[in-house]
Amino acid sequence: MNRSVMNHRLDYLDAVRAFALLLGIVFHASLSFVPVYIGWAVMDVSTSSFVAALTLVSHSFRMELFFLIAGFFSHMTFHKKGARTFINSRFVRIAIPFVVGWFILRPLIVSGWVMGGQSLSGDVHVWNGLVAGFQSLSQLPKDLLVGSHLWFLYYLLLITAITLSVRALICTNSSVRSQILELTDSTMRWIADSRFSLLLLVIPTTGCLWFMKNWGMDTPDKSLIPHLPTLLVFGGFFSLGWILHRQKELLERFARLNASRIIICVGSILITLVLSRYQNDMGHPQHQWIRAGFSLSYALMMWSLVALSIGLFKRYFDRPNKVVRYLADASYWLYLVHLPIVVWLQVAFAELPLHWSVKLSSIFLITVGVSLICYDLFVRSTLIGKTLNGVKKERVFFR
Repeated sequence: MNRSVMNHRLDYLDAVRAFALLLGIVFHASLSFVPVYIGWAVMDVSTSSFVAALTLVSHSFRMELFFLIAGFFSHMTFHKKGARTFINSRFVRIAIPFVVGWFILRPLIVSGWVMGGQSLSGDVHVWNGLVAGFQSLSQLPKDLLVGSHLWFLYYLLLITAITLSVRALICTNSSVRSQILELTDSTMRWIADSRFSLLLLVIPTTGCLWFMKNWGMDTPDKSLIPHLPTLLVFGGFFSLGWILHRQKELLERFARLNASRIIICVGSILITLVLSRYQNDMGHPQHQWIRAGFSLSYALMMWSLVALSIGLFKRYFDRPNKVVRYLADASYWLYLVHLPIVVWLQVAFAELPLHWSVKLSSIFLITVGVSLICYDLFVRSTLIGKTLNGVKKERVFFR
């Protein structure tokens, strides 16, 4: 296969998508090491303020980055294969994993929470935790399809449906469609080229963040009723990716690397971390102003990290690489199945007299290792692999 054909896959964007999903595993693996109880399944005996900063920063952009890339590839698939094939593929690759995955994974996640509660008294019963997890299904239809990390698939389906509906509405009038496309293209060129383009994106994002329940991005996993501020943020990133695919060169200009962007990114991270200390100080006389400043710096951090991540991967991963390509293929599966493994390992490690960095690294590596073995053995070359990735592929490790 010649190089031009191989590069048609856009290797660096595959790598970006894999990075966003793998960062999600790191994020969840870190939550038991945060030094303040946050309602997670278990709290480790070894904690760190550095982990708290890591979770805050990583949570600010990992899913936003994923939705932008999802929008880019969705537009590519839509125009390459047509509306009917695109809709069928969204049903197979998103809706089916969402529903089937929820019924399989939700009881395992609940069992992790049960065992986490047991660990507080120093008496963990794995079998009892499993039984309690699967017994939670007896409460259906209460909390049907909520309460797991698969909410992102639900929002991806919603945003895709909204995007297709808006597109269909626009296309009913050719004159209106031409005007909107012209306006959109000129706006995208301005965003890609202007030094102040981030402000156009940061200001509405800041407004959405103000209406979040907590400071920063909320996780909308409690209800199937869409959380409007979250829907707007993720929908905005998806729409940007969808539009940028129309002019692919603008994505590279949007994600260009320069000193001023790096300085803005670092500065916004530092300001966000400082202001986050006042989140629980409800009695502070300037609490509302501090929250407004936090929302602004958080939005700037979010957009800066998204743009710089794409730029870094463009610079260093814009070439075929077997390892990166394999991880890109496996990353969807890894993210789908990781959470029960992570929580169970967190419970197992919670009371061990080891440094948090050793535990966090071990939980991440074991989770990825086990998931990759399962992927190569039972997913990659099977119907499951075809469902998740569109095609079956040969095993790499277990031929």
